[in-house]
Amino acid sequence: MADSVTWSPLRELASFRAEKGCATSLYLNLDPSEVPTAGDAQTRMNSLLSKAEKTDRKDLTHEQRGALKADFARIARWFDDEFDRDGAQGLALFVAGLDNFWSTMRLPEPVPDRFKVGRDFFLAPLVPVVARADGTIVAVVGREQGHLYRLQAGRLEEIGDRFDEQPGRHDQGGWSQARYQRHIEKLVQEHLKGVAQVLDRSRRRLQVPKFVLVCSEEMRSEFTEELSSEARDALVGWAPAEAHSGPAQLLDAVTPVLERAEARDEAEVLARWREEAGRSSRAASGWEQTLEAASDGRVEILLFQDGVDHAAFRCPACGRAATSAGSCPLDGTQLEETDAGLDLAVHQTLAHGGAAWAIRHQNDLAPVEGIGALLRY
Repeated sequence: MADSVTWSPLRELASFRAEKGCATSLYLNLDPSEVPTAGDAQTRMNSLLSKAEKTDRKDLTHEQRGALKADFARIARWFDDEFDRDGAQGLALFVAGLDNFWSTMRLPEPVPDRFKVGRDFFLAPLVPVVARADGTIVAVVGREQGHLYRLQAGRLEEIGDRFDEQPGRHDQGGWSQARYQRHIEKLVQEHLKGVAQVLDRSRRRLQVPKFVLVCSEEMRSEFTEELSSEARDALVGWAPAEAHSGPAQLLDAVTPVLERAEARDEAEVLARWREEAGRSSRAASGWEQTLEAASDGRVEILLFQDGVDHAAFRCPACGRAATSAGSCPLDGTQLEETDAGLDLAVHQTLAHGGAAWAIRHQNDLAPVEGIGALLRY
């Protein structure tokens, strides 16, 4: 099963810096439409490692070059002997043998094939994979059954259910049709009320801010009336599904709802960014302002157009980022050029406790070179 990519492990990776050797980051695309078989995946990994091994390493010591070669060999052995694809659509590995670091992530979304060797791990490709919908509860509600699922790493996992069998037509006995129908409606209402209570308890226990409802059009209004006002506010959308749908079919049904919810979230955060930028207040626009704010630890949310990047400069001593060459304003060290300015912004943001959003549904950042930020101060 793919791993759920969250901010906590990303911040740990952002805080790491190789002191003795090199930090190697490797990303492998496992999209089934492009890499359908285990043999295809093996071929891609072999090709990627071959390119990495042939890269010029004249700036490294003899010990560092030997350790890097050993790291590549360890990656190859692990992929051959231990890697289990099982639903993963991408793979990320972070290795620094001389500094005793090894970490792997099976990703729920594809990533481009890429490797990078430096003092820090290359994290920018992971930001779009952080699933902002992870943790969302999917409530599947019928007249007799209620199932709760939680979205984790691209899969739905059942977390609760409630079943209340309703009488059939043969159970009517001596009741009049009208009285019997009212009785059935009351039982259904009690069932829906019970499911709503289970949902409320699950939301509070898991601290989940939103959920999606799956049911018939008729059941939709009936169930919504049984929700608490807090739960009603947390409802981000509704979808129908075929009876007896399994987790995979349910995920297909709710995915468009989750994408629309993500687009709304992006629109809201960008509206907040535009308002702050318009007042010249707590917002940064463009690479120069954003890199400076990230280096100062002022970024609350880094915002960037998915796929954007920019050349930049980095202080090898403290990690401070800038858009122009020169010396570091903090320690005077000569800045080094890099083609991965976005990764610098991501590192500085995460290292100071901020978050980053890859904007997929809006184009508001295009006029400011594809990057901006909401600031703490």
